[in-house]
Amino acid sequence: MTTAQVQQKKIATRDAFGHEIVELGLKNKNIYVVDVDIGKSCKTTEFSKRLPNQHINVGIAEQNAAGIAAGLSTTGKIPFVSTYAVFGSLRMAEQIRQEICYPNLNVKIACSHGGVTPANDGGSHQAIEDMGVLRTMPNMTVIMGADYYSCRKLIAQAAELYGPVYLRFTRDAVPVIYDENEEFEIGKAKKLRDGKDLAIIANGDTVHLGLKAADELEKQGISVKVLDMHTLKPLDRDAVVECLDIGKIITVEDHNILNGLGSAVSEVVAEEGRGIVRRIGIQDRFGESAPYEKLLELNGITVENIVETGKALVGK
Repeated sequence: MTTAQVQQKKIATRDAFGHEIVELGLKNKNIYVVDVDIGKSCKTTEFSKRLPNQHINVGIAEQNAAGIAAGLSTTGKIPFVSTYAVFGSLRMAEQIRQEICYPNLNVKIACSHGGVTPANDGGSHQAIEDMGVLRTMPNMTVIMGADYYSCRKLIAQAAELYGPVYLRFTRDAVPVIYDENEEFEIGKAKKLRDGKDLAIIANGDTVHLGLKAADELEKQGISVKVLDMHTLKPLDRDAVVECLDIGKIITVEDHNILNGLGSAVSEVVAEEGRGIVRRIGIQDRFGESAPYEKLLELNGITVENIVETGKALVGK
């Protein structure tokens, strides 16, 4: 896949959740949404209108939402707690650990405003630690799709998968990479292109940057493999090990480079005892109020930085 194949259309992945959860709820009366009074932002308003008997608004009370969802799951329901990523991961952390992950209950936590996509809302609303925190909890699956269509497929799979799942979406619109017929599997990386000199492993809203960087590097004679690692946990270890045949890896993420995708990949590389990893992501700093693209630039999450890092790795 080349940049030319990345469609120009942009859609926020929170819209994928809003559309898919309605379809799931219409097909399965056990699908519930537990809202914390921000349905408009999290795109669950349509669900509440069309399926009022499967919708619960607990008010601004994330911890209560986790407990109610846990209770619903013990009666055979499949609840999706819907809130902002910073609250769904951090304010609810104890309840997720004790009430959802510890008893391994079938609760899904579906969060908009992942990474720095909240932009002008500032550091308080930008979730840069969320996936890292939740990947350390036993029984938890952690997912961030790259675009609208991949998110819809992964949300549907999450509804079928038993156990706790964290789904992270963007507030801002991101490029559409896939078409509606593309298939995905939780826990299996998606190979977007093959290469022999360098591997780029990205997730979520940074996958399109990896593709564009690969195009630029190809123009300079560097063959690049690109993976969409949509599932952070369980990480596709086999896909990472396969990249070690190349030996030079760049990870790209809209998340703190500590305990995120870069850390997860580095853990595999260290255990295998070979290969080099360079991590591009949020540089262990809080966000600030600024346009989304500016915040990425401040942290070096750009096509230009990926290209320069890749050239340095391969010695060109």
